[in-house]
Amino acid sequence: MREQSLPYAPPPETQRLIDELYREELIEARAMPPEQKLLLSEELFAYACSITMAGIQHQFPEADEAERQRILEQRLELQRKLEGRA
Repeated sequence: MREQSLPYAPPPETQRLIDELYREELIEARAMPPEQKLLLSEELFAYACSITMAGIQHQFPEADEAERQRILEQRLELQRKLEGRA
């Protein structure tokens, strides 16, 4: 039987810093105009897709760009279905 390990918790001073940085990000996001939020969301989506494409390339090294794009589209469609949006 494997021993259960406790979830990681950073030291208190590190957690305080994490919390403060998060609060600052929230304040900045709330002050941001909707147009800027839309542009940033597009950048974030493109970044997430690039990371996913790198994972697909690692998982399927023989796949060409078109095949990797098709796999990405399948994964995005699956996500939409799982979220009930398709």
